[in-house]
Amino acid sequence: MRFILFIDHLSTWVGKVFAWAILILTFVVSYEVFMRYVMGAPTAWAYDTSYMLYGTLFMMSGAYALAHNAHVRADVVSRYFPPRVQAGLDLALYLLFFYPGILALVWFGWDFFALSFRQNEHSSFTPGGPPIYPYKFVIPACAALLAVQGVAEVGRCLVCLRQGQWPRRLGDVEEIAIPLNKQDEIEAAETDSGERPQ
Repeated sequence: MRFILFIDHLSTWVGKVFAWAILILTFVVSYEVFMRYVMGAPTAWAYDTSYMLYGTLFMMSGAYALAHNAHVRADVVSRYFPPRVQAGLDLALYLLFFYPGILALVWFGWDFFALSFRQNEHSSFTPGGPPIYPYKFVIPACAALLAVQGVAEVGRCLVCLRQGQWPRRLGDVEEIAIPLNKQDEIEAAETDSGERPQ
């Protein structure tokens, strides 16, 4: 369990570090708008910088979202299964779909980056555009982080299969419980206000 939480902490730390890219992105876009509409002199670098920052932010937050169970899930039926059945189903899906896709992304992402690096590829959107290979390096890097977080998720499935309940996650993000009927809604409201349900 310590190993699983260590991976969760690693993914959380990486996600929080790359979350700062949103501030840089906000500054870049705001500066471009100011230069374009107030000064009448748009920048040549803002477009390239903004899509690279947004792409990096989006890709590097994947392991964070997986660590906190924040990905969109199609668990309309499986949420009603017992925990061991859920764990078995999740384990099968990780092994059949998640890992083949992630390993392909690492493999081909690395080739994509290496080719760009060897050719010293630059952005073609602007004259004298910035080098694009650092941005392409993010693809195998994010896939590798997802693969590591996937080890923790597989470990969680194995723990649940053995113990019959899901091990705890870091408390940074929690799923919102949707009441299934009006009575559950009333009981939830009474519990929140400190009253005891009848």
